[in-house]
Amino acid sequence: MPGVVADSVVNLCGAIGLAVAAAMLHRRDPRGPLTARLVTLLALVAALFLLRGIAWWTGNAALDRVSLIPAALIPLGALLVTEGLLRRHADRRLKLAALLGGLVLALAGALGPVELENEHTAVLSAFQLAGFAVCALLLLRRDRGSLLAWENRAIDRVAFGALIVIPFIITDFRVLAPDMPVRLGALGALLAVTAILIAGAGAEAQRQGVWLTLLRMSGAALLGAAAAALSADVDAAQLLRFCAVAMAGVLTIGLLGDALRAVLEAREPGVLDSIGASGAATRDELIAELTRQPIFESARRYREASLAAYDPPLLRDFLASRRVLRRADAPWGQAATDPAVERMVALMAARHATHVIVLSHEPVDLIILAVSVIAADPATETALALVRRLLVQAPETP
Repeated sequence: MPGVVADSVVNLCGAIGLAVAAAMLHRRDPRGPLTARLVTLLALVAALFLLRGIAWWTGNAALDRVSLIPAALIPLGALLVTEGLLRRHADRRLKLAALLGGLVLALAGALGPVELENEHTAVLSAFQLAGFAVCALLLLRRDRGSLLAWENRAIDRVAFGALIVIPFIITDFRVLAPDMPVRLGALGALLAVTAILIAGAGAEAQRQGVWLTLLRMSGAALLGAAAAALSADVDAAQLLRFCAVAMAGVLTIGLLGDALRAVLEAREPGVLDSIGASGAATRDELIAELTRQPIFESARRYREASLAAYDPPLLRDFLASRRVLRRADAPWGQAATDPAVERMVALMAARHATHVIVLSHEPVDLIILAVSVIAADPATETALALVRRLLVQAPETP
């Protein structure tokens, strides 16, 4: 019974996570030629996990047999995605084998005699693994020169995701892994789509995504181990079940959180979006537009005349090679007793500022602002640097 519950929960989490991933991919590029194929494959696998999860949870044998239909069609879906990635049709015989083999196994699984269930499972597992192997071979033997650089990177991401998921798929077949205490195919699929979504970001975002995923997985494993320790009779099998359920749940929640954050961020224009849509023509008008954004609401412009108390001639050389000053970086590579550093620290303290944007060092022209610790992250620092470049290029008068 514990094994059945664990299998059901992991599969239900997989169904939710893959459905969210499909929605995220569709939202990113709804009209892309590859998007429809990827979304179809993810929907097919999500349907498999959903049907399995419900069937195992309720003990519904008929629904369990129906779940074999999407399972048998997965190799065909994988081949269609491979075609989309390579931008060329696969051999007609391969597609015919994937189609006919999938239909025969789907009908045999749903309507065939129960006595042949083990034989059907063995053939289905071999069919799925062969399908994945063929797709991997097509991707590996591709002509890289005929594809764009980003297309080759996309293929590498999908191949990496496939490598992650294959060992987990084997555990779903009792014929291949009879002693596994929990089926991990859905957990492998969650890891694969998470890896693919992470790989679609920039280099820095990829590193952050990898560390975040490792943190989520480690935390989930510790949570599962802690939950298992609360049980009276716990063994290695039960420990693995608790950890698998916890990791599947955390990965699914992570995908849901990422999707919700993307939707909310799209509804509220960012700093650069607001400036791009603004009709502001001068530097002061742009600054006024910026102050409507939360991170810039404290921003004030200070020209040389208003900085007389801080000895502008002394600040000029200090500011000549600097663009954005952070209070946390003081003394900015200089001695703390340097007169220019002392005046800049005093200026930031008097204005309760965390950042100073240098528009000009001669004459001294600064934007001084305080960024909340909640909003202080690498994205904010990047926005400040980009905003400075826009302000420097903006004219003083129309």
